[in-house]
Amino acid sequence: MGQAVSISACPACSAAPLAEETAQRALSDAQITLSLPGIHCAACMDTVEQALMGQPGVRQARVNLTLKRAQVQAEPAVTAADLIPAVQAAGYEVHELDAGTIAATATDRAGRDLLMRLAVAGFASMNVMLLSVSVWSGAEDATRDLFHWISAAITLPAIGFCAQPFFRNAFSALKVGRLNMDVPISLAILLALVTSLWETMLSGEHAYFDAALTLTFFLLAGRYLDHRTRAVARSAAEELTALELPRATVLRDGQEQQLPISEVVLGDLILVRPGARSPVDGEITEGHSELDRSLLTGETLPVPAAPGQPISAGEVNLTGPLTLRATAVGRDSSLHRMADLVAIAESGRSRYTPLADRAAKLYAPGVHILSALAFLGWLAWTGDFRLALNIAAAVLIITCPCALGLAVPAVTTAASGRLFRRGMLIKHETALERLSAVDTVVFDKTGTLTAGTPTPVNLEALTEADRALALALAHGSSHPLSVALTGAISGDAAPVTDLREVPGFGTEAQLNGETVRLGRAAWLGAEPGAQTATWLQRGQGTPVEIRFTDSLRPGAAQAVADLKAQGIRVLLLSGDSAGAVGDLARTLGIDEWQAGALPGDKAARIAALQEQGHSVLMVGDGLNDTAALTSADVSISPASALDAARVASDIVLLGGDLTPIPGALTTASRATRRIRENFRIATLYNVIAVPLAVAGLCSPLIAALAMSASSVTVSLNALRLR
Repeated sequence: MGQAVSISACPACSAAPLAEETAQRALSDAQITLSLPGIHCAACMDTVEQALMGQPGVRQARVNLTLKRAQVQAEPAVTAADLIPAVQAAGYEVHELDAGTIAATATDRAGRDLLMRLAVAGFASMNVMLLSVSVWSGAEDATRDLFHWISAAITLPAIGFCAQPFFRNAFSALKVGRLNMDVPISLAILLALVTSLWETMLSGEHAYFDAALTLTFFLLAGRYLDHRTRAVARSAAEELTALELPRATVLRDGQEQQLPISEVVLGDLILVRPGARSPVDGEITEGHSELDRSLLTGETLPVPAAPGQPISAGEVNLTGPLTLRATAVGRDSSLHRMADLVAIAESGRSRYTPLADRAAKLYAPGVHILSALAFLGWLAWTGDFRLALNIAAAVLIITCPCALGLAVPAVTTAASGRLFRRGMLIKHETALERLSAVDTVVFDKTGTLTAGTPTPVNLEALTEADRALALALAHGSSHPLSVALTGAISGDAAPVTDLREVPGFGTEAQLNGETVRLGRAAWLGAEPGAQTATWLQRGQGTPVEIRFTDSLRPGAAQAVADLKAQGIRVLLLSGDSAGAVGDLARTLGIDEWQAGALPGDKAARIAALQEQGHSVLMVGDGLNDTAALTSADVSISPASALDAARVASDIVLLGGDLTPIPGALTTASRATRRIRENFRIATLYNVIAVPLAVAGLCSPLIAALAMSASSVTVSLNALRLR
């Protein structure tokens, strides 16, 4: 007897087990996030994705060019350490990020919320305006009252939803006994509603529901413009924390164990393989290699690593495996201490008071007092509560700081658009105000004033045979100087054999029965010079020097010259060696410079300048610059910067050219002048309009129209900045 075949009548039922299996597999897969600070185009995205998809166990890889990140879904056994070499082999810098740390701030909820409220306010105001046109056209008695009640039914829930940002901010301020710009805004909206409901219940001829909604719409537009003038930035301290490695390879009882960093204790032996970053601060106990410290110090040249030498969390092991004994883990590591520096600096910057808030301290009390006096005066003079309430509402609406609320975002939006066309993205709402006061600019060196990659400068002095040999030996190492040689030398490589890397020293091989080497001067018995170099040797012959330089970033010389022409003080702070920093400073004409500066040193120097009364702009790109970027009054980083530096900065330089920086200072000064002009326009408007409202010559509707006219005037003045 054959086995019965069950056929499902519902395709969804048949697909359900498969879908459930797929979902369970996705949940159990490893979700790996990689930072890719060096990508800049669609070709980079394709190259990285293909490199990742070519690795065993990788199910999906997606690169986000804006965030400069890769999201990888892979089998549970796959780790970031398995994927990083493939991306590095494709020619890109890569770091592991802790996805859990950055997930909480990945969406722009505030922007979507404001946009939704703006849309509702616009839709509601258009409908209520149509009903108001019918009333203005001559609707009377019951018809007019019906239109007013329909308007009320639309307006009340719409205002209750759309005006929540103003109500919440006003309540928060009043709760602690202070006034801000949202207090008179909220009172004007509420008083317009109360007056309109009062008139509607008494069958009055005029209601001002349209004025209340239009006022809310204008104010939400200003608030949304203000929000959009800056990128949705996560906390730089969180970004730094995300760079900390979530796991470490610990040697216990002679066995390698992959442990969460929270389970690593002082004294543990940690294995750091070539190409990996150190997860903790420690002391090397075994192995020879070279360390790339550029992430923390900005040094362009790797330093030798040997037993007994200290190593900091975040430093990259380049050539050979290292075993180190943990001396500081978790919150005590140097990387975490840097994150703490950034968090402290961020809290200090948040104490900056925007111009609009300073104006509100003077403006809000006067508005409330004037409206209250108008109400009491007319009530005492006429005894008509209804008339007194209408006049008080008109005073509050006509003095509503809608123009002041638009004064700043209208200008900053125009200025941001101007700077964006020149290749600069404004992230912070008060960045332009702070930039306009700058009198001192501090530059980082590596990756900011320079390209950050070594370039050989004397290859033409080598024979063709030496160039072929150098190319062959350079292929055996991932050292930055070797990578630079492989990219600079064209032609065929020499046919060497037994090519191997000697960690911490260089590469060697056999050619025609003799040993050939490429590496450090001391290894080859050469006398090291002041300039960055590697040495090539055939057998016991005289070593040949191959010198390198770090090329200037486009526009660096012009930017420094233009800043000095504007009377701006220019400084150079770098973690690189004194020789390299001094040479660059002399080339660019920078008189004040400091070499060997650690992250805390840069932040301390900026703090000292601020104590002397200077307003400081910091321009930097590295992890070692994040504390300085957040300590400065205002900061700029290139788009090629590490995520943490980009997030810490107020302005992102979208291109590789530094030329727009001096122009940004000029634009910021003009923008601040426009903001102050807008405040004067709003003040002049109030001087003219308020006496008319107090005298009872303006209804709340006319007051709302006048308020709208002042807002349009302010916006038109802001457009002059374009």
